[in-house]
This record gives sequence, structure tokens and C-alpha cells, in this order.
Amino acid sequence: MITRNFQSSAPLQLESGEVLEDYTVAYTTYGNLNADGSNVIWAVHALTGDAQVADWWKGLVGENALYNFSSHFIICANLLGSGYGSSNALSENPATGTPYYYSFPTLSTRDLAQSLEMLRQHLKLEQIHTLIGGSLGGQVALEWAYSLGERLQHAIIIASTAKTSPWVIGFNEAQRMAIAADSSWGQEHQDAGKKGLEAARAIAMLSYRNPSDINTKQQEKEEKIDGFLAASYLRYQGSKLAKRFQAFSYWTLTKAMDSHDIGRGRGGVEMALKSIQAQVFAVGVNSDLLFLAEEARFLSQAVPSGSYGEIVSTAGHDAFLIEFTQLTSLIEDFYRS
Repeated sequence: MITRNFQSSAPLQLESGEVLEDYTVAYTTYGNLNADGSNVIWAVHALTGDAQVADWWKGLVGENALYNFSSHFIICANLLGSGYGSSNALSENPATGTPYYYSFPTLSTRDLAQSLEMLRQHLKLEQIHTLIGGSLGGQVALEWAYSLGERLQHAIIIASTAKTSPWVIGFNEAQRMAIAADSSWGQEHQDAGKKGLEAARAIAMLSYRNPSDINTKQQEKEEKIDGFLAASYLRYQGSKLAKRFQAFSYWTLTKAMDSHDIGRGRGGVEMALKSIQAQVFAVGVNSDLLFLAEEARFLSQAVPSGSYGEIVSTAGHDAFLIEFTQLTSLIEDFYRS
């Protein structure tokens, strides 16, 4: 495993009209590039993920996994705006010499894809065998697949969509409202909005899981009127995230998720999807209440070369990070088809 930083010397023109004059993208690679450069597997992480894909996608990426270090050159970059090495709101604004804080530019999934393209060009990778991502990572991967053209062979888009639905935007806005309700939000320090982030994560967990999953796993074993397991579970999840993530990045990346629309400025979703040259494998989760399985199925039918697979799980949206055995089997079948 090798971790490096790509420091761009060229500004990034953003969809918002703003410009990121210089920026850093942290990335991790595993394995070695083969002689003809045909073994590149590029993973894109989800909302609060990082570049260490072998850690959070164990079972799919690893020594003995489908994407193993002896056969593949695996790369994963920390998305712009995130807090794990890439430029974000706590990075220094070169114009002021102080952190951006609330002046960090608005990013779209198209901007995030463009920053990955700049990294690809920097690394002189002429082709990508497989581009794979789930949730926000799937959205960014789909945007990038559109612009990569014939440089990309396979795009695996998991628990994701071609355009963010009002349902998802509503969940994200509720989470940002929780952050903004924190009295420290608006202050210029790295822990601003931390308690609000805890509440935001609790809201998010209700969308990441399926009711049946929570009802089963948080079922009370005794009668009580307070101190319920479900409440403790959500408070724990909120506290856990706030210890490793920051509210600024959460705000930036949920906004990026809201922006996602593969068809914006391209004649609409269906026309844009028809332009993707790679073989697309869209994977839905039968119990996903956030990014519905029917949205993944639509994606598979709208591209010129697409197929659909479905994870069957009670875990809801998070199944794409849990059901490794199913996911491996589905992807293997896709490659054989």
C-alpha cells in the first residue's frame, strides 16, 4: 500500500462558477500496474469514507479478495471536500493564508469527477479496467464514466442513482439543519458543528438502514419507559462519526450529493446515459430506502451496454458495505456475461 498526495498546479473550474486555484487530492494505491496498463481498478468512496479502500471494503478488496493486490493495480482517492487528506474547508485558502471554513467552494459530483480525472492524467493511466463506487461514490463514478469514454471498460455503480431524488435531498437538508442548529456552527474552528454532526449522523442512520433491520437488532428484551436500545444506538453512531469526521466536510459532500444529475446541460438524464461507452453494472439493494433499487434498475436499462444485479439483505442502503459475498458473486457474474 502506498499513500501519496497529488498537488494540482492547475486551477479547477467548478460548476458553480467558482475556481479552486490549487488543491490536493490524497490517494492510496495497492498492487502494481502491469505492462500494458490493463489492470487498473479505481474505487470511489462514499460520503464519510477515505482512500483506504482495503480497510472499509474488506472482502471485496484485499490479498485474497476479488480485487487482490497480486492481480490488480487498485487506486482510491479521497474526494475533494473530505477530511482525510484532500483539500477541504479546513485547508488553507491561498488567497488569505487562513482556513477556508465557510468560504470553501460549493462542489458538485461533476467537480469531484473532474478532480479524479486530473489525478488520472497526472498518473498517466491511459485506461481503467473497472471504476467502482457505492452511494455518493457511485454518483461520482457515473459522472466520471460519462467523460472517460473509451478509456473505461467497466463501471460498477452500487446503491446509487443517475440523479439525486427529492427524497434524498430532503434527508440531506434535515441533516444540515441539525448541523446549523448547533450553536457553534458559524464559528471559525475545526470542531464547529460537532454536536450537530452527531444529530445529523443519527438522522442519516435511519435512512441507511431498513426498519426491519433496526426493529430486529434493537428490540428490547425487557419492558421500559426510557433508555431504549434504538436511542442508544443512534447516539453511539453519532458520537462515533463526530470523533473521526468534521461537520464542514459533511456539509460540503451532502451538498455535492444533492447536486448530482448526470443529465444537467446534456439534454436530460436518458440522453446523457446513452453516451456512456463503458459496460455498466448497476447494483441495487432490495431493502434500500434511500437510493431505491428501481433507480439502479433504470440506470442499467438506460445505458447502451448495461446489466442489473441486486443485493438481497435486511441491512438497507448500508448492505453495499456489508454483503461482500453477495457483491463478489454478482460482480463475477457480470464479468463473465
